[in-house]
Amino acid sequence: MELIKLTQFIIFLSIFFQIKVESETPKQLFKGFKASPDPQISKIQLLLSDYSGNYSLSFLRVEEDKLSLAIIHVQSSESIWVANLTRFAKWADPVELYFNGSLVLSDSSSGVFWSTHTDGDRVWLSNTSNLQVQKFDNGVTSPTVLWQSFDFPSDTLVENQNFTSAMTLVSSNGLYSMRLGFDFFGLYFKDEPGLGSDWQPGRIYWRHKALEAKADVIEGQGHIYVVLKSNGFFGMYQNESVPVDIESFNSFQQSASGVRRIRIEPDGNLKGYFWDGSSWLLDYQAIKETCELPSPCGAYGLCRPGKSCSCLDNNTDYGFGRCALPNNQDSRNFCGVHNKYKGLLRNGVELPNKELMDYQKMDSFQECQSACEGNCTCWGVVYTNTSGFCYILDYPIQSLVGVGDESKMGFFKVREGVGKDKMDVGLGVGVGLLCGAILVLGGVIGLGYYRYQKRKKERGVSGYVDEDGVVVGPYKDLGSASFRSIELIER
Repeated sequence: MELIKLTQFIIFLSIFFQIKVESETPKQLFKGFKASPDPQISKIQLLLSDYSGNYSLSFLRVEEDKLSLAIIHVQSSESIWVANLTRFAKWADPVELYFNGSLVLSDSSSGVFWSTHTDGDRVWLSNTSNLQVQKFDNGVTSPTVLWQSFDFPSDTLVENQNFTSAMTLVSSNGLYSMRLGFDFFGLYFKDEPGLGSDWQPGRIYWRHKALEAKADVIEGQGHIYVVLKSNGFFGMYQNESVPVDIESFNSFQQSASGVRRIRIEPDGNLKGYFWDGSSWLLDYQAIKETCELPSPCGAYGLCRPGKSCSCLDNNTDYGFGRCALPNNQDSRNFCGVHNKYKGLLRNGVELPNKELMDYQKMDSFQECQSACEGNCTCWGVVYTNTSGFCYILDYPIQSLVGVGDESKMGFFKVREGVGKDKMDVGLGVGVGLLCGAILVLGGVIGLGYYRYQKRKKERGVSGYVDEDGVVVGPYKDLGSASFRSIELIER
């Protein structure tokens, strides 16, 4: 009975403090607002909540001591939007978020990390997770929106958020993105992670083209845009309400209300989720098969459908979860000082996205291989004997798909150890220094032992004990040999 009462009391306290925290979180921010990271908070510090309490603008602790500014779904603590900071701030003073017409994250020593660059009157968060800086004009009842987070998505789209050709979804690791083309939306892989306004998409690895079943995409009538509807459809539109294409979520037939979102994942897949009140359920995924992802087994990996990962090089064990050493993940090509490599041949391989890649028709695999060997920007080739298609890879080697057709062959460049010659020289110098140190140490020990034996002998013959109890030999014993020993030590 006492245990039940104690449990009920603990639940009451947790609910009380939760309500207290939520009630203390403001629903709008005005000029003069300031907030700094609380060192006692381990993960999420709420700063501004929407009126429903579903979303919150928050400080998000990253890697123990770094800080990011994010909008989170409160019940699941999932990030819906993350500010595109120029660099991570520290979770410590003097980092500060303030509103002076612009919402600004900065500190006095490092300067501004992020700003809305506005002159507004308040900051407000909608019940759909849209963060806005608003301006109240005289005589106008509805505020003017000067800036909103929906125009600057990070890796996630929520319901009824328009995604246009001016926007980019970028995965949290900075490797993958989603962008719109004239009549399609595509997923792109960047060889080097990176964020910012100068972010370039890299190479496409997946594309969904508008089927135009209900309406045509007309050139000159404006760019298409995509919207995730509340009824579970991810639609592609062009200047009108009739979609030119739709992708349906698994839950599109469910009448029950719930929150939906779509996100580009760190593995490069585009996935949709449905919040059922307690957890996010997987509701859609663009790429169904693991081996069709851009790099499911990592650099120089081999993905076989229905099987575990292995390595293109049969001599390399995938047991450590990778096939390439860090120097072979270097994105620089083989031109100039970086041209040292060894060739790796492998049969029964093909590209996971070859239908989106350019190719050249060649008569033989040897011709295809030679084209790569003579090109320092080429990382490898994949060739099919039956078609004669030669796919030249001008980017670092990622995962390939293992197939049973031995006529599909590949040649891949594997970078030799960066600074290998320097490493060998350094190793030789290190061994030499170690041997020299051992010899010197041996000499010092030998000299010390010699002097100790000599003094012991001298003490045994003609030494005497002074008033401090130290054995001292007669002055005549400090002859030329002793001074030679002193001189040797000084040298």
